[in-house]
Amino acid sequence: MAFVKDMLRMWAHSWKRFISIAMITLLGVAVLTGIYAGCRDAFRSTDRFFDAQGLHDVQVLSTAGLSNGDIAALRKVNGVAKVQAERSQEVTFDLDGRKSATMQEIGTNGIDQPYLQEGRMPKKAGEIAVTRKFIRDSGKRIGSRLTVTPESASSDTSDTNDTNGADGTNETNGTDEAPSFPTKLTIVGVVLDPQNLSNPDGYSAMTSFRSTATTDYTFFAPSDGVTGTLYTSATLLVKGAAAESTFDESYENTVKQVTDRIDGTVKTDRQKARRQELLDAGNKKIVDARAEADKKFADAQSQIDANRQQFNQQVDQIVSMQAGAAAAGAAANGAAAGAAAAAGATTPQLDETTRETMRETIIAASPELTQAKQQLDQAQSQLNEQKASTEQTLKTKENELKTSIPQVRWYVQDRQSLGGFSALKSDLDSIQSLGNAFPIVFLLVAVMMSLTAMARMVEEDRSLIGTYVGLGYGRLAVASRYLLFALLACLIGGGLGLIAGFLGIPAFLLVVLQGMYVMPGLRLEYDWLYGSLGIALFVVGVLAATIYACVQEMRQTPAALMRPKAPRAGSRILLERIRPVWNRIGFLGKVTARNIFRFKSRLIMTVGGVAGCTALIVCGLAINDTVADLGIKQYRDIYQYDLMVVSDDSDASAMRTKVASDGRVTSSLDVRIESGDLTVAGSGDGDSGKAGSSGSESIQLVAVPEKHLSDLGEMVTLQPVSSGILGTSGVGKTGSLKLDDDGVIVAQSAASALGVKAGSKVRLTNGDGVQATAKVSAVNRNLIGSDVYVSETYYAKLFDSKDAKNTKNSKSSEDSEALTWNAMLAKLSGSDTSQTDYAESLEEDSSVMKAVSCAHMADSFKFDLMGAVVALIVALAGGLALVVLFTLANTNVSERVREMATLKVLGFFDREVHHYVNREMMILTVMGVILGLPLGRLVGGMLTMALNMPSLYFEVEVKPLSYVIAAVATMAFALLVQLFVNPVLDRIDPISSLKSVE
Repeated sequence: MAFVKDMLRMWAHSWKRFISIAMITLLGVAVLTGIYAGCRDAFRSTDRFFDAQGLHDVQVLSTAGLSNGDIAALRKVNGVAKVQAERSQEVTFDLDGRKSATMQEIGTNGIDQPYLQEGRMPKKAGEIAVTRKFIRDSGKRIGSRLTVTPESASSDTSDTNDTNGADGTNETNGTDEAPSFPTKLTIVGVVLDPQNLSNPDGYSAMTSFRSTATTDYTFFAPSDGVTGTLYTSATLLVKGAAAESTFDESYENTVKQVTDRIDGTVKTDRQKARRQELLDAGNKKIVDARAEADKKFADAQSQIDANRQQFNQQVDQIVSMQAGAAAAGAAANGAAAGAAAAAGATTPQLDETTRETMRETIIAASPELTQAKQQLDQAQSQLNEQKASTEQTLKTKENELKTSIPQVRWYVQDRQSLGGFSALKSDLDSIQSLGNAFPIVFLLVAVMMSLTAMARMVEEDRSLIGTYVGLGYGRLAVASRYLLFALLACLIGGGLGLIAGFLGIPAFLLVVLQGMYVMPGLRLEYDWLYGSLGIALFVVGVLAATIYACVQEMRQTPAALMRPKAPRAGSRILLERIRPVWNRIGFLGKVTARNIFRFKSRLIMTVGGVAGCTALIVCGLAINDTVADLGIKQYRDIYQYDLMVVSDDSDASAMRTKVASDGRVTSSLDVRIESGDLTVAGSGDGDSGKAGSSGSESIQLVAVPEKHLSDLGEMVTLQPVSSGILGTSGVGKTGSLKLDDDGVIVAQSAASALGVKAGSKVRLTNGDGVQATAKVSAVNRNLIGSDVYVSETYYAKLFDSKDAKNTKNSKSSEDSEALTWNAMLAKLSGSDTSQTDYAESLEEDSSVMKAVSCAHMADSFKFDLMGAVVALIVALAGGLALVVLFTLANTNVSERVREMATLKVLGFFDREVHHYVNREMMILTVMGVILGLPLGRLVGGMLTMALNMPSLYFEVEVKPLSYVIAAVATMAFALLVQLFVNPVLDRIDPISSLKSVE
């Protein structure tokens, strides 16, 4: 019992150490669990929401639409739970300019169901539900009416219609009808689209660089009033996928099995079948057109023949009359007998030659008959020409049918193709990666501080330990005094850390997340396993340090332990050997230098602890600086152009004319921009970048005219880069990189994520879905977006070569020489504000699909989530620095009580004792700061390199002000600690402190 009482008394006496260990454990557990819990809560709530709304696992799109046969084939795929055929239509309307929207049919099979936020779901024809973004932008409300206009058919299909009705084929519908929605609409509800959780009322502008929407808004309509048998897409739910978390690899593997099956058999078969349907439909229309034309020509020929027969009868009557009159005249001039015979005779018979001669003579003599004959001949000639022309047209259509209807292509996509889903996932993954890295530093600092505190605690009790061991207590029993002390401190600190980690920090993170995304049903949850392991990790670390301290002391004999520890033997420090310097240092300065450098363990612990805390602060500020400068570097440094304008292929000429007529452009470059993919297949030969690397990245494929390859460097800063250390990259000289016909230039943001380097082979997919293997000639410095630059000649070589996949779908080489330059990079005159206004005005023009102002992008780029997490990390690192300095200062004082008492006996005033002790701590703190600043740059570089996010590359940037802030903050914490240490120094009693230990 006495042993226990003494142990409790010892614990109460060491309450400062107890608080220090508990606080360090609290901060460490909070960091370890807090960021993880916040991301996990967001993942789980979003996954529940997706399951409740039936967000599709797989989506199938087709360049020719989907038929009932396609839907039936998808239902038969092994692993498919549900298939929902969807119809949609793009419409336009006037809302402070021309705006576009997608009319989306609400599925009847429970897939992709919008989440009702206000009002009710539409049920009747003409009723729609809109998103909150539309309500905010338009100012409309429930009950408002809206009139929309369906967008016209795409130009690539309209030219297949024959104006004569000979061929009405259309590559997108065949015998099916395209979807059609009502145009007079009434808003009855406000909903959340499960495919896009972005918060329209939030403060984040991050969608400015990651938005993939092709229209401005989405309207949801019921099936009532929707016509058309052609489907724009098919959405699928996969068996067993709902049981997995949508953000886990197990979910991706489950879905991938189904997508592989679709790609392997169904896709190829249905592409061929669908194209054959279109060919059959086209052939049928040609046959029907030929039959209809033959019938019309036959009717026209019958009419001409009837008119010609009537005309001939009239001429023959005149011929007969003239022949009879001639015979009567001859009879009057003959004999009487001949007259009597002639009177009883009939009209004389004429041979055919004579009759034909008389017909021509009669027709020539009569203007009316001549005109009638000419009209008949002209009608016959026109009919013959029409016959020949129609037959030639039909034969041409028959010959061109196979080439006019391109190969049908399916696009099988999973949730990763949804811009809102991938943005949320990448944001949370990046934050979670930070949450996995920072606790390591906290754990190391906790172990160091625990070792310092417990080693001093054990050393103070060495005589008592020797007494207990001498009395027969086991070493384990004696050590349990300190092990239980450390364990209790860890458990209390860890318990409080769990409260902060599963309630406080997640609540903060989720407030920030909800400013960027809408997450219905979001709630905080506790993870017993992860929380227990978090505490256990720090318990093991701290107990290991305590055991080490106990073993170091208890391996001595009881007699040795009961005697006071012999002071260290005097020794010279290195500075003493530098006589010119040493001789000029005052007495107290020499004492301070000896105290700092003679006690190596205290030096290492203090400098190491302060350096670790300073490094955490610098690391957090480095990430903040890096993110803050991304927009400026990309849109003002790398992109030298001021405006990018994109149009449809059919409007490219009108777009360039419009921009040129405005007179704002000082220089420009016409390019072709397509959305595609860059894929690196896993391999071990190194041809694909890193050995074993794999992955895919959405890219912006930029084709440059062959005659203007050198002009690209005037619009985009071309600088070759190579992988570096500490989060840096080796950047070549500006202008040293040139685009040629030997390969493509890949953006650094995509190359870093996929492990691509100069000389790698990658697979490119262009805007038409055609794939080809390309060589990477260089990697260009690029931070936002994933641009891939290719010359016109190399583009044609890639996507028209026999080696390219799906080469039969490619354009002919003759066509490829005349690419449609559907985009323009331009430099503008005027201020940033005027450039932004001009880009907004261009978007209202019908020929412009997208206009982007670099000035606006540079000013509006934000990454609020990362900034909030960095602020949290810096605050926690500051708290850790305060605790570390407090622990080290108290340990320093407890080790030197007799020394301080001696100084007081020698006549030192309290202020002089404060200065004597605090000067050493400040010097050690400065040394820790000096070491921690570059260490923080190192850790920050490694962490930012680990943040591989879609379309982003973090080029580490640490501003001088950040170093100053980190240094000043650490020194401020050191001064704050002095306020707690000075009263302890004042309470040292010289008489009791200098009593002999024995």
